[in-house]
Amino acid sequence: MRKFGVNCPIRKPNPYKRMLKSIATNNYAKNVLNREFTLHGPRYVLLTDITYFFYGPLRFKAYLSVIKDAYTKEILSYVLSNNLQIDFVIETVKKLMKKYKNELNTDCLIHSDQGCHYTSYKFIEILKKSKIRQSMSRRGNCWDNAPQESFFGHMKDEIESKVKVCKDFTSLKKLIDDYMDYYNNDRYQWNLAKLSPSEYYKYCMTGEYPDNYK
Repeated sequence: MRKFGVNCPIRKPNPYKRMLKSIATNNYAKNVLNREFTLHGPRYVLLTDITYFFYGPLRFKAYLSVIKDAYTKEILSYVLSNNLQIDFVIETVKKLMKKYKNELNTDCLIHSDQGCHYTSYKFIEILKKSKIRQSMSRRGNCWDNAPQESFFGHMKDEIESKVKVCKDFTSLKKLIDDYMDYYNNDRYQWNLAKLSPSEYYKYCMTGEYPDNYK
């Protein structure tokens, strides 16, 4: 090979694959939710998942962890990360509890897929400490978490062109922050009595429709 100038590229092992394998367990929860997304009212069913974005001229990859109220459609907590380590998923739960602990139903459950982040000991432990029950989709069945998948789909449709021009992680984070604020407070939805998710939650809790819309 040296004589004829032949090179043999060696592909380095993916560190994230090793990391994901190291935290994977067989702690799969039952599908307690059973697609009853809106049966029990606000702050009862929480949906969570991870999606990713490519940004910058070098096509860097960022990961977004989200927790959503299935009834009001509100995004209660989210964390953007430049890696797939489990810490950003744990931080999503911590942010949820810090802001919404007193609003959550005593029988609250969080529903996810069977990804290794959600079967990890750290994730299961923080749910136990937070007194939140765990539910998981059946393997390979995206319909068991359809509202969360739908949110990611709409979000990417609406900001995809802006994500492409983000030059760094900071600008991408600002874009995500702005979208979450818009989605929760200004993106009105027909199925939410023509209100935004945040307004709909207040309407559910007080029974008072906003004066601006009467």
